[in-house]
Formats: sequence, structure tokens, C-alpha cells
Amino acid sequence: MEGFPEYYCAGVATTKEEAVNKILELEPQMVFTEIASKKKSSQLSLSIITELHQFLDRLPYFVVVTSTPKHAFDAMKAGVSDYLLKPLISFELRKTLLKFQKTNPVIANNTICIRSYGDYQFISLHDIVYLKADNNTTDFYLQNGRKLTAYKTLKHYEANLPLFFFRIHNSYIVNSNYISRINTGKSLCYLSHSDISISFSKTFKENVDAIIRKIAPEYL
Repeated sequence: MEGFPEYYCAGVATTKEEAVNKILELEPQMVFTEIASKKKSSQLSLSIITELHQFLDRLPYFVVVTSTPKHAFDAMKAGVSDYLLKPLISFELRKTLLKFQKTNPVIANNTICIRSYGDYQFISLHDIVYLKADNNTTDFYLQNGRKLTAYKTLKHYEANLPLFFFRIHNSYIVNSNYISRINTGKSLCYLSHSDISISFSKTFKENVDAIIRKIAPEYL
């Protein structure tokens, strides 16, 4: 995945229970699940999807990685979105990621529309430094210092923004590409291109750990 910098590994699991727990905790948009050649292994791996249906309205985009095509029918029936054969070929992985982006157009277009009454503003996702909740509206703070107000809740954007945005507080979502420092003792995230520091709460500590894992995995 080093050739696809817009993606990063949020976590790895080796058992079904660990996988379900991490998916519920980290809420990844895409999950790769490896299936061994045995039928029993296939059923165990695919049962993760069945269990997640009990807790999630919208499942991640599941991709099976395996050395045999014989599990393809069971995988598609379980709700898997794509199926990759080992050894992995970069071209096939690229096609899988492009198909995923088609189902998540905000990632593919790299823009977001902020509407205020009849005014539609199209903003590059990479220009957004952070978002702040203001009752039932959301303020967008941009790299150039502008502030835009959207008449949707922070929860709406939490569910629809791409992988590099993280909610770290009831009132804040940050673009992890702008984080220059994290002080876990003071529970503060510092943002580059500004002198702003934003508090993170214990509720979203796992998201902060995911940011550290993304930027500097050797320190976790």
C-alpha cells in the first residue's frame, strides 16, 4: 500500500473477536480479510461480516485476499465487495481501490460542497484544517484562514469525510495531515499553519492513537 499514500493501516487483527472489536472501535472504511484455503477458515473469516450486521447500519468495504478462487461465491454471498488473489499484483490492487472510490465519491473528487441556503461552495478536502460543531451547524476552518459555516451537524461530516479526518472531541474533527504535535499529557493536538491547539477527549482517545499510528507507527 506504500504506493497509495491516501490510505493507511488503522489496525490489524488475528482473530475473529479481535477483528470485530477493532472494526467497531476504529470504524475503518475498508477492510482486507485474508482467507486460508480451508473451508472452515473461509466460514470463520466471512462470519465477521454477519456479526457486524448486528451493530452497523453501513459496513466497511470488504476485500478478500486469498490464494484460491474457490471461496469467491461464498464471499460475494456474504457481502464482500471485491476478491483479490495472491500473490497480489499492484494493478489489481489499484483497480480495487478505484472501485472503492467510486462508492465514496467524496474521496475520489477530493472536494466537498458546503451549502448555506442557496450558496454552494466547493472546497478541496486538503484545504480543510479542522471542523468545529456549533449547535446544529458546523464551522469549517481552512488553510487560508477562512471560516465557512455549513448547515449540517458534525456527526454528518464524521460519517462522510475520508480516512484522514478524525473526530477527537464532541466538538472537533481534525485533518490529520495538519497535525504537527500531539501532547497526550495535556490532551492537546497542535495544528500546523496556525498557532491553534485543540483538546481531545478520552472518548476519542482511540482516534488519537490511530493518528499517531498513521503518522509515526514506530512509536506505538
